[in-house]
Amino acid sequence: MVGTISGVYIAQNYKVPDVQKLASTVLFMGSLIEQNYRKPKKPDDD
Repeated sequence: MVGTISGVYIAQNYKVPDVQKLASTVLFMGSLIEQNYRKPKKPDDD
């Protein structure tokens, strides 16, 4: 209960980043890096 109250207080009074938006940005950047540095598929690898 103390954690919830302190979390609400901190969120209202300080500039806290949006964690969900930050996580989705990190996942998107990771997928871009993976696509850029992935080895090309061989034609016989089906």
